Formats: sequence, C-alpha cells, structure tokens
Amino acid sequence: MTHLPPILDACCGARMMHADKDNPDVLFADIRRESHTLCDGRTLTIDPDVQMDFRAMPFADESFYLVLFDPPHLVKAGPRSWLALKYGRQDKNLWQDDLRRGFAECFRVLKIHGVLVFKWSEKDIPLRKILPLAPQKPIIGHMGRIKYPFHWLLFMKGGRNGAAL
Repeated sequence: MTHLPPILDACCGARMMHADKDNPDVLFADIRRESHTLCDGRTLTIDPDVQMDFRAMPFADESFYLVLFDPPHLVKAGPRSWLALKYGRQDKNLWQDDLRRGFAECFRVLKIHGVLVFKWSEKDIPLRKILPLAPQKPIIGHMGRIKYPFHWLLFMKGGRNGAAL
C-alpha cells in the first residue's frame, strides 16, 4: 500500500465497535476473511481491507497515528461455536506469546506519541494476566464491572511511562 490512512484496526472482525464501518480513515485488518450464518439466521461477515496477522504486520515502523487492538479474548470457546465465529479465539497454549507479539507489533507501527486503544473481555483470561504482555503501562482506561468485565485501555507510545520503541 502506498498511502495508508491514519488509523489501523489490527483485528477488525466484523467491525462491530465502529460507528462508521466504512470509515475511509481506518484501515480494517484481520487474519480472517469469512462469512457465516449465525444460529439466529443473521449473517456475520469478516471482510477486512487487508488480510494479515496482528503478530507480523506488513507495515513500516511508525505508520499510524491510532491503532485499535481488539484481539480475540476467548480460549475456551469451541472452534465452530457462534462466539468463536463472531469474536475469534486464542490458542490456549500460545495466547501469551501471541498477545505479547501483537502488542509489540501495534507499538512498532504506531507513530511516536500515537495512541493505542486496547479492548479486552475477561470472559476467559483476566486483565491482570494481559497487562504484563504490553511493552508499557496504559495511561487511562475503563474497567468494566459486569459478569464478564470488559476493558478499554489507552496507551501512548513514548509517553513518560513508556520509552519510544
């Protein structure tokens, strides 16, 4: 790609968190490209602009001002369950290394003082086990408190709590 938009969604899935699912300022990326009919008859389509693995992104260092990182958070879901189809899943033996590599790649492609937005659900893995995998601490966040808490955290590359990578 010769001209990149300012925002990367590194694992967009079906773009469920986006207000504008066709925003030209966002490069939608995912390892999956597939379509499924869910149990209620709805169609779930994962159709990224770029098919890629968040653990090894095909972009130059410091390519984006904002990176969205909402990786699969499930390890216990069956491979063909509607949850796994909708949200993806992590390998129960590799998730720590995969997420560590994903964080490293997100920070690598992020411009200095760029922002990483990280979204996580604690359905299978608590946030306290995820945060040590990030190369620096978040600057702010929302710690949801529901049956399966979900979290929104913001990191800034090269801020006081993290050296420029």
